[in-house]
Amino acid sequence: MLNTYSKAFRLVFPLSFLLLPSMASAAITVEKALTEDEFKACRSELQSKARNAGVKENIVKDVLGQSQYTAKVVKYDRNQPEFVQTFPSYFGKRVTDWRVNKGRQLYHEHKPMLDKLTEQYGVPAHYLVAFWGLETNFGSYKGKMPIIDSLTTLACDPRRSSFFTKELIQALHLIDRESIVVEDMVGSWAGAMGHTQFMPSAYMKYAVDGDGDGKADLWNSIPDALTSAANFLNNLGWHTGYRWGREVMLPENFDYQFTGKDQLYPLTFWDEKGLLKIDGSALGQSDIKASLLVPAGHKGPAFLVYDNFDVIMKWNRSEFYAIAVGHLADRIAGQTKLSKPLPELPTYTRSQLKGLQSDLNELGFNVGKPDGIMGPATRKGIRNFQTSVNLTADGFPYSDVLQAVKKAVEVKATASNSGSDAE
Repeated sequence: MLNTYSKAFRLVFPLSFLLLPSMASAAITVEKALTEDEFKACRSELQSKARNAGVKENIVKDVLGQSQYTAKVVKYDRNQPEFVQTFPSYFGKRVTDWRVNKGRQLYHEHKPMLDKLTEQYGVPAHYLVAFWGLETNFGSYKGKMPIIDSLTTLACDPRRSSFFTKELIQALHLIDRESIVVEDMVGSWAGAMGHTQFMPSAYMKYAVDGDGDGKADLWNSIPDALTSAANFLNNLGWHTGYRWGREVMLPENFDYQFTGKDQLYPLTFWDEKGLLKIDGSALGQSDIKASLLVPAGHKGPAFLVYDNFDVIMKWNRSEFYAIAVGHLADRIAGQTKLSKPLPELPTYTRSQLKGLQSDLNELGFNVGKPDGIMGPATRKGIRNFQTSVNLTADGFPYSDVLQAVKKAVEVKATASNSGSDAE
């Protein structure tokens, strides 16, 4: 029953799949709830899987056996945002003066411990505080959904049953290992927990006892949570001694065809292209490789990003998120705000972006199956189209770009119809 229609879900890191960070304004799609008998049958099968995975019988019976179906969890999982969120909107809501000031306060409050973590794991303290701030607002909101109920519900839902079944079993093991009171095991609707919002599999693998009490408690112990975050980032491949990236200034008439995560060049290359640090100094000659991102198009700020940017994206697979973490960390460490203001940008519905993607495919700029998401392939397709019509090729769908694409599709259709008439 569980796996017949399920699809493997490969994300294994905290909060990397809850909501697409490039989206806003949700419209909930109502799904048919399981009947009581259907849920009981599913739960019974999950109990068998848990036993086979070595979960203790008392936990199988008294915890999993008492789990309840939560229909709103399935509704949250089907959350399909109607509008695509722009980088200025996303960034402006996350890197705020309050969050910067609170982060600086907590950085100094926990400095002795954070310094030890930096020495042990190689992750600078201001990054740990930045992750903490973005995940749970420094622990002020860790979620209130019962984790076992949520995971059991999602494991019984066919859409991502395989993934959530594994997470459920890990959560059951976690109850035993950390002697967790089930009623206290609360978090996000999708099972992320604690100050740093670890999924059960990440909790089991990377959580560390940071305060020496013999438990790794990510809900109630800040030392445990921040030590676990440092351990997690270290295992994800954090490069000690290197930053995440930096804001840069671009020269006039810059060729935006060189932007995008797939365009990786040494700093020497970017220096020769005329990029400057925001203080006006040269980047310098180096073989360190970096990509150039312009998340708000040529009207907004530009960022060179390095290997540690990719590590941040292993925590949450969003370029917007990774830039926000990096810049928030910089601000906590004392740097100033972005040198270039965030522009006001048009907001599109997913339906409109699907239409744009279909039109780009029709014109030969292959962006893959239309999904209404502004991913790398769509940005590349827009850049290539912009180049073909002598627009600034920054990969951003300004209103004049949409109009030009529509016009090109109409011209192509007219030419095609004229050819058919001639025959």
